Amino acid sequence: MRYDPHHPPNVSKWLAIPELERLDLVLDYHRRRSVRLPNEVLHAAIHVTVENQIAIGDELPVGSKLNQLMREGLDRHDALHAIGSILAEHIHSILSEEPAIEDPNPHYLEALSQLTVQSWREKYSE
Repeated sequence: MRYDPHHPPNVSKWLAIPELERLDLVLDYHRRRSVRLPNEVLHAAIHVTVENQIAIGDELPVGSKLNQLMREGLDRHDALHAIGSILAEHIHSILSEEPAIEDPNPHYLEALSQLTVQSWREKYSE
């Protein structure tokens, strides 16, 4: 199996392979294209996590958000990055705050629901 973020992976095949192999597939994609990243393993882990969330299906709204972002003009790879930026902020927030009793996932889902192409570009454009 080869990974290409511009095309959705076959869900059953994607979920059938071990997590570390998924990570290797994403790393291989970026290396084949000579994409230079500050932390390629972290970047790949975010890709894998977003792809996993999409593969879960309707249990999480990630797939529908991906489709919305693509309808707004992003290609699939950039849409994964936009969602990944929300996920990375969420992880950073969890790791940098005092331990909370409440479930942090509603905060992620709320931030995801607010994500648009415009909001992503305003925050992350160079």
